[in-house]
Amino acid sequence: MAARWAARCLRAGRGGRRECRVVSCRVVSCRVVSCRVVSCRFVSTPAASRLTSEEIIQMRNELFTKEKERQLSLYPRIEKIEVKYTGKSHPGSLLIMNKALSTPYNCAMHLSEWHCKKSVLALVDGEVWDMYRPLTKSCEIQFLTFKDEDPEEVNKAYWRSCAMIMACVLKRAFKDEYSVNLVKAPEVPVISGAFCYDVILDNRLNDWQPTKDNFNSLTKDASKLIYKDLPFETLQVEAKVAREMFQHNKYKMEMIEQKASQNMEGIVTLHRFGDFVDVSEGPHIPRTSFCFQYEITAAHNLQTNQSELIRRFQGVSLPVHLRAHHTVWHKLLERSKWLVTEEKIVEAAAESYEEKAILHGLFIS
Repeated sequence: MAARWAARCLRAGRGGRRECRVVSCRVVSCRVVSCRVVSCRFVSTPAASRLTSEEIIQMRNELFTKEKERQLSLYPRIEKIEVKYTGKSHPGSLLIMNKALSTPYNCAMHLSEWHCKKSVLALVDGEVWDMYRPLTKSCEIQFLTFKDEDPEEVNKAYWRSCAMIMACVLKRAFKDEYSVNLVKAPEVPVISGAFCYDVILDNRLNDWQPTKDNFNSLTKDASKLIYKDLPFETLQVEAKVAREMFQHNKYKMEMIEQKASQNMEGIVTLHRFGDFVDVSEGPHIPRTSFCFQYEITAAHNLQTNQSELIRRFQGVSLPVHLRAHHTVWHKLLERSKWLVTEEKIVEAAAESYEEKAILHGLFIS
């Protein structure tokens, strides 16, 4: 990503000083005899012995693709399923779709352009479903939007997806010699005022406090992901597959064990947009371009029993389907900087109706 932080621990942005990583160098009588240089960053010896953040991302992406192709190979013959649309427009429409291949988005394509652009989630036999998650049997379907009378599930999916975008940005923001461990995205309602992701940075960064410029740089990187219009894919895998992907992150390993123990099959749900994979039950919004106004605004140190310092990064966003006056957006930005905790969520319930209306998808200018 082009927008990189200028601090020593962070990648330099465009126009910044170019750096080189020295792999080997031989010196005789205070005179350099030979020196071999590869790549473009100084990297400490410990970093060279472990995978970089980029290598980890690519490894997970490749395993995700491999497992997705394996699962598709289980259906050598295309089987047909019947999908009955039960929404308000075109009620009773019967769609003939392909088992394990067709998704709710494919169904929306058969209905109208409006359904394609406005649908955020699907209800498949009453179960909330990602728009790009394949359908596995004949079913009834309807679609959920930001302007529904009760947009709770849509709002939760939107907040969840905004947090995953932020996680992708954070994983790639720092130089390779500094470790970045993604812990989890707390499930917080939109009324809390901010989406969150808990992160453990290299302990050499414990005294570092992000500046406004740092947050602006992060936001620019997030905007680039949003502009790319990347789809959110979902994949259900066996725990052993998830463990192979996330073997370098003990926090994700713990999460995988927990989620696998919650069902008889030991299945774990993963999501991917672009090349970034995360452990997430979902559902998520269809594409990154559903985000409109988006900013990463704060990072708080959490007081926990962990020996390592956990930081809660926070941000706020509004979807492309909604608009807010700039004065209201400024209020939302300021509130998103407050540390989100369970106590603050309760307090947020008493906030003004105008702000709550926006966060619940009821305010449209």
